[in-house]
Amino acid sequence: MIQTPEELIQKWVQAVNEGNVEALIGMYNEKAVLIPTFSNRMRKTPERIRDYFETLEVKAGLHLGLHENTVTIIPIQNRAYGISGLYCWQFLVDDELLNFEARFSYVVDLDQESPILQHHSSQIPRTL
Repeated sequence: MIQTPEELIQKWVQAVNEGNVEALIGMYNEKAVLIPTFSNRMRKTPERIRDYFETLEVKAGLHLGLHENTVTIIPIQNRAYGISGLYCWQFLVDDELLNFEARFSYVVDLDQESPILQHHSSQIPRTL
């Protein structure tokens, strides 16, 4: 079981970088909501969350870098937390390695075996 919010984020990033869809899916509660970076659809079921990560994980050159100094953790109650920050997705698009800066927020309950209850991620606009 994941013990700290920091451990959860590290394991999540590691699973993305290893292409470990099973590990990713295992972190999301069966009632979790994912509002993903690279999709215009909310994912409200385990099957739709799986579909998103399976589609993402086949991207050539996929890598996720966490901007650790941006991570903010806010205790909610007991072992529930809000977590937010920035990360950078990287993968090939038309044979060119591109970077996609994104912001994220999670609501997690570390008393749950699958602690991610809500996850939102969106690309950072390049200009206002």
